[in-house]
Parts: sequence; structure tokens; C-alpha cells
Amino acid sequence: MIKSTLFFLVSIFILQVNAQWQDPEKKEMNAEARRGATGSFIQLTDGITHYEIAGKAKNGVIVLVHGFSVPYFIWNGFFENLVQQGYQVIRYDEFGRGYSDRLKKNYTSLVYNRQLYDLINGLKITTPVNIIGVSFGGIVSTNFTLAYPKLVKKVILIDPASERNNNTGTVADLEKWMGMNSDKRAESQLEDFKYPNHFPNWVSDYKVQMQFKGTRMALSSTRFYYDSIPYLDRYKSLNSLNKPVLLVWGTEDHTVPLQYSDSIKAVLKVRFLEVSDAGHLPYLEKPEIVNKAVLEFLHQ
Repeated sequence: MIKSTLFFLVSIFILQVNAQWQDPEKKEMNAEARRGATGSFIQLTDGITHYEIAGKAKNGVIVLVHGFSVPYFIWNGFFENLVQQGYQVIRYDEFGRGYSDRLKKNYTSLVYNRQLYDLINGLKITTPVNIIGVSFGGIVSTNFTLAYPKLVKKVILIDPASERNNNTGTVADLEKWMGMNSDKRAESQLEDFKYPNHFPNWVSDYKVQMQFKGTRMALSSTRFYYDSIPYLDRYKSLNSLNKPVLLVWGTEDHTVPLQYSDSIKAVLKVRFLEVSDAGHLPYLEKPEIVNKAVLEFLHQ
């Protein structure tokens, strides 16, 4: 066991060195890098977090949790609409993404839980929040709710991560995954859309974070260390809390195909919204449909 772990860590180091040589991250994430960025910054237990908060909590508080690698700009438009509907809305960059710190530690579910817990406390939010997670943010939101059930009122999962691939976290998987340079990785994000031409700035916005040292390490560390428990077991545990859950899924999702919704619905009682003619981010491609359903769910 010790030998296999050591082999894996050595392999990761070699992959990181090779990746850096071919596609270097040149800048440090510091005050200079953050100058001119929108939003705000807060010092938390593990590091500085980039976040934005807007609106008054007339109808409650909402926390938006982004996916695996696209930082909080993934909520552009959706964030503003919720604010206009009378909610106080918070979005933030998970550690290793956007303008939040790159950590010199393993990116485990405990780190993600602590970041959001610290953020809510640091912003002095005293009422239970509604949490909305997209893609990988769906399992992050679920794990947070399981860890701090009293802090969460309702849960909305949008095309959430549903099953870990059996090859995830292996050296072969990471070798293939880390061989993708920043340009290729940014361009691959367009696969989340059915109509990528509707989002002309998506690739250039994504590339910004890839120039900072530690970004590639953060992504690969998350891929390997985040959570060893099957995601479906997490959703099954969430079901035991009896919290209202809305599950939203784009029918043309090729990142996490619609068929995976069946496995989640088998273990978690949800209200289900199937969004036709939309990919992995249906709230962006069909905002009128998703916004209406989200507001109706939250108002009930």
C-alpha cells in the first residue's frame, strides 16, 4: 500500500513537471494579480477566497457553488436575476480556481466544506441558506449539507456529478488529463453547451485562471483526493435529511448525460426538471425555463 501510494505521488510529480515545462503557469496569485478583479476577498482558515455578495435577504439567502474548474463567472446572469428577485446571493471561487488562493495541501472534501463554512460565518449569515450547485458543485453542495445540515434550507442540483469514473485518480487517467494544455482545456469547456457560439467570451474568460501557479495542481489534486465515497451514496445520505431538493438536467448534456439523473432519482427524493434543447448548463441556455422553476421551488 505504501509503495503504491509513493509510486502514485512520484508519478504525479513527474507529470506536474512535464506539464509545467510544456505549458507554464507564470504568475503568482497575490494582491497584484487580484487588483482590478470584480467582487471582494476574505481571509479564511485555509487562505484567501474571492467572492461576490449582492442583494438584500428579503426572500432569503442563496449560495451558488460552481463546478470543477470554471470559476464563479459560470453564474453570470443567473446571479443577477436572483438578486433582482429579492434574494441575497453569494457566489465564490473554490480554492485553486479563479482568484482564490492556490493551496499547498490536498484538495479534499473537508477543505471545500471548511471554505464554505468559513465564508458563511465570515459574511455573518445567520439564517439557513439555499444552496445551488452545478456539476461538481452539486456534490460539493451535497457534502456541505451533510456536514452542516442546520445551515441549509433547500438544495438545488443542476446537472450534478453523479458517479466517479473507475479510472479517476489513476496515473493513466491523470497523465491523459494533465496532458491537456491551458488552451485545449479552455476550449474543451465549450462542450458543456449545446450552442457554444452563444458564449463567445467563455474560452478567454476561462484562460485567465490558467496563467497562475498552482492551478493545474489544484485541479489534479481535487480529481484524486476530493472524496473516496461514491457520490450516489452521498445523495442517498442527503435523502435521509428530508430537505427539499430540486434536480435540474439538460437533455443534451454530454458532460454528465441525462441518463445519470435516473440513478440519483432512485436514491434521492427530488422535484425534477428536464430542460429540453440545453446542454450541461441549462440555466444559461434556457434561463427563462430554469429561472421560473428555481423561483417557484424557493418560494414554496
